[in-house]
Amino acid sequence: MTAPRMRSHRLVALPLGMAMATTLALLPDVTASAAEAAPTADATSLSYVVNVTTGKGPSTTVKKAVGDAGGTIVISYDRIGVIVVHSSNPDFARTIRKVPGVRSAGATRNAPLAAQSTTEGGATRVLSAQEVASARAAEGQDPLEPTQWDLSAIKADKAHEKTLGSRDVTVAVIDTGVDDTHPDLAPNFDREASVSCVSGKPDTADGAWRPGTSEGAAHGTHVAGEIAAAKNGIGMTGVAPGVRVSGIKVSTPADYIYAEAVVCGFVWAAEHHVDVTNNSYYTDPWKFNCLDDPDQRALVDAITRASQYAERKGTVNVAAAGNESHDLGADSITDPASPDDGTPGDRVIDPHECLDLPTQLPGVVTVAATGAKGIKSSFSNYGRHVVDVAAPGGDLTLYQPPSAPAIDGRILGTMPGGKWAFTMGTSMASPHVAGVAALIKSTHSHATAGQVKALLYSGADATPCTDPYDIDSDGKIDAVCKGPRNHNGFYGRGVVNALNAVTR
Repeated sequence: MTAPRMRSHRLVALPLGMAMATTLALLPDVTASAAEAAPTADATSLSYVVNVTTGKGPSTTVKKAVGDAGGTIVISYDRIGVIVVHSSNPDFARTIRKVPGVRSAGATRNAPLAAQSTTEGGATRVLSAQEVASARAAEGQDPLEPTQWDLSAIKADKAHEKTLGSRDVTVAVIDTGVDDTHPDLAPNFDREASVSCVSGKPDTADGAWRPGTSEGAAHGTHVAGEIAAAKNGIGMTGVAPGVRVSGIKVSTPADYIYAEAVVCGFVWAAEHHVDVTNNSYYTDPWKFNCLDDPDQRALVDAITRASQYAERKGTVNVAAAGNESHDLGADSITDPASPDDGTPGDRVIDPHECLDLPTQLPGVVTVAATGAKGIKSSFSNYGRHVVDVAAPGGDLTLYQPPSAPAIDGRILGTMPGGKWAFTMGTSMASPHVAGVAALIKSTHSHATAGQVKALLYSGADATPCTDPYDIDSDGKIDAVCKGPRNHNGFYGRGVVNALNAVTR
């Protein structure tokens, strides 16, 4: 099957007896911004990143060359030397790469700006009004908290007895947009740190950060709730329910996330004092970007510059490992899904030279998923020296059922229109880590990004390899874990621990 672009494992075969899934496309409409309209361009225009000397804007020579090659500059991020350009010239990238001062340049997509489409669907389990109304919580718990097995799995429930996190800490959800009107998110939403970056240029119009109506649009709202759903007697509880959360929208109406949007997102986070970013996606159109391809190399260059700029400004960047059960530490992987906005075909790649963006970039915290039984989720990517930590991302209840009173082996999150739903994926694991990082920053307000990451790793619960790993009990080994208990391919340094985050 075609792997979803978002890191939630949305296309799943549900076991018999499980409630029929409700497609995200059936959720109520949430007001979208004008930024969602198709970019103004003719039917052959593509978007490009042009990378020049860091710390400088485009020289007169580069500006003239862009125009001469048929390009129009959309925005220039001078501090990191990345320029976003639109052009209908099919030779634009080849031409501009020859210009003095240009380090790299490449198309960010295959489908023209005016002709993006998608056929991917997605499904999850939306809680019914009856299920929400009938929830029974203990004193001090939010109504749906008993269904959140994931909180106790990382000792977040114990951490909340000491602190819910600081209002001075903001986690930005770089994703499909966030519904800030949701009753579990509104109390903690940071409007000043929210924006739409879909075009590659910040759109600060009111509500520009809100999700659209595509099948994948609810993804960012779900992620935001996992991080910072308020402890307010309504719905669920986030990992860090006292911190603030912002929405940086980067996905097109067709659910594509392109490099120029990701660059914009990291730069916005850096310049708006965001403490942590959560990145539960891969950058389209290439699942893996190979350094020996000049176009793909330019995307790696641009996003690396942006993510490292954010880290230098104090931001911890957290990213999901992916849902294809790949060993990212192997010598080769077959990628069947690239380019996902063109005609994908199988290609064998070296994951050391072909990178998942931003997951495999230097400095980014890479997160694998675990299920309710505490072992690697059936779908989670893994790999020694790639995975940094693990966290609950859920699994099929058939494989890893939770203990009562939890009712689902997946992860609860907020949904647009004031709803809640269970879904699973490394998309759901990453926000648990972002939440724990936010608790660390709340406890150590002057810690640098590097210090927050060091505390995150040292506080994780070392978890030995699951050996043998036969998740479906069919007698066949499904994945092989390598490495010691405190640094292996399934769990990295271990499963994150929220209680350690607030007591060390």
